[in-house]
Amino acid sequence: MADTIGAELAEQATRALEDAAGVAVLRSVEDGAFPAGAWGAVEALGLGAALVPEDRGGAGLGFLDIVPVLEALGRAGAPVPLAEGIGAAALLAAAGIEAPEGVLSFAAAGKPVPWGRHAAHVALVDGARVALYPAAALRWTQGGNTAREARDVAEVSGAPIAEGTLPNAWGAEAAMLVTALLRSAQIAGAMQAALALAVDHANTRKQFGRPIGRFQAVQQQLAVFAAETSAVSVAAAAAARAADRRGLAGAGFEIGCAKVTAGEAAAKGAAIAHQVLAAMGITEEHSLHHLTRRLWSWREEGGTERFWSARLGALVQAEAGPLWTFITDRDEEPAA
Repeated sequence: MADTIGAELAEQATRALEDAAGVAVLRSVEDGAFPAGAWGAVEALGLGAALVPEDRGGAGLGFLDIVPVLEALGRAGAPVPLAEGIGAAALLAAAGIEAPEGVLSFAAAGKPVPWGRHAAHVALVDGARVALYPAAALRWTQGGNTAREARDVAEVSGAPIAEGTLPNAWGAEAAMLVTALLRSAQIAGAMQAALALAVDHANTRKQFGRPIGRFQAVQQQLAVFAAETSAVSVAAAAAARAADRRGLAGAGFEIGCAKVTAGEAAAKGAAIAHQVLAAMGITEEHSLHHLTRRLWSWREEGGTERFWSARLGALVQAEAGPLWTFITDRDEEPAA
């Protein structure tokens, strides 16, 4: 059922983004504009409340259900703040706060807020405490990442309009865990799009009278790219499944594994894509560099692979039993 729901939602999001977004929209976003047309098309799908329980007016879906949607966003270069809105609404609902309408984002306290300058409301998460602020009431220092996406720092200068506490199942690192899960799935989608561009170019670009994709060296590189892309998608889905089964805090191991896999794969995939397309991939009118700059940027958000590798290593070393048993036992359904 989850696969069917996720696929249907992803198809809707893909169609909306194909009709309303593209390289020109990504360029305008990177210049500081808000993509009102693309946002309107995506917002109309009602996906912002996907993770909000039904008794709070949401769709009541799980993290696994939205992975295909996040991948669709990644394939389009994430031109709209849908992932951030989904994450913020979920955090607010878990803390007992109703999510407001309009552009919504979130961040851990002191961390840059994605799309902050364009948001109507922002959820700031400090440990297990969630506070909702109107963006206009915050003092902003504008900034950006390597992809030139808005990453603005908010300074709190007044009381929130609502606040609450996350349940134990979400834990005190919920903002980081949600970010890591969102970015892992988006990286999977961006890699899928970059791989498609590389394969298409290899099949059409000719050297010495034949497509470069027929050369064994290029084929080997594309095979590595494809394997890395599949690994990220599988890891993101496994992390989402663990979050649905064990709660966000109980899925820290799987989410960390997904983020490490995504970060390492993003570096390899971006390098291969630019090797295959050469100078064409960095021209302003080409879409590849928009994808690869996001791959490099999203690696940093929600914890780098170095951060998560150290944490995962410490977690595994603390286990008394065999590593294989530790890993396989985690995939079992938790006891009722």
